[in-house]
Amino acid sequence: MQVQGSNSASTTVGNAATQIEIEGQAGDSNDQYLTFIMADEEYGVDILCVQEIRGWESATPLPNAPTHIKGVINLRGTIVPIIDLRQCFGLEAIEYTAVTVVIVLKVKTEEGSRIMGMVVDAVSDVYALAQSEMRSAPDLGNAVNTDFIKGLVNVNDRMVILLDIDKLLTLDDVKSISKLTADMVSEAKS
Repeated sequence: MQVQGSNSASTTVGNAATQIEIEGQAGDSNDQYLTFIMADEEYGVDILCVQEIRGWESATPLPNAPTHIKGVINLRGTIVPIIDLRQCFGLEAIEYTAVTVVIVLKVKTEEGSRIMGMVVDAVSDVYALAQSEMRSAPDLGNAVNTDFIKGLVNVNDRMVILLDIDKLLTLDDVKSISKLTADMVSEAKS
């Protein structure tokens, strides 16, 4: 499945089996976010960072890699590291199923951009969201890094956590995310 990220009026994500239409006005001030589900919570990433959405396929494991790094895949000649976002967030590992997907993203780093994949439970939807609809992440003090959270937004009575993928996938210690996610979700619900 290919994602064509642009400022055009319509963008399609999908193949014959799965189609997600994004309708928007050209020049609209809304940003579009691809949302996905993990442990019954909804998260979103800027659709312009999304390169491709793929079904789960086995990755080649890397020796001595942390458990959240599933390995690498060869994507049309590019070696792409695959990260299990569930395990990064400290969620219980689950068996991958037919709806488990890998979202392939273009991540900007200090060294330039690179392609990375993240395993999520399922893709949910695409939303056009205005900056004014977003709330900032709750202040959890110095003990927890919230830099990778772009904001929180309510969509259809559900809290969606918008992730800054450039900051999330370049953190030195991705495991520190687990405490933040648990604290943030509990504080946002109260």
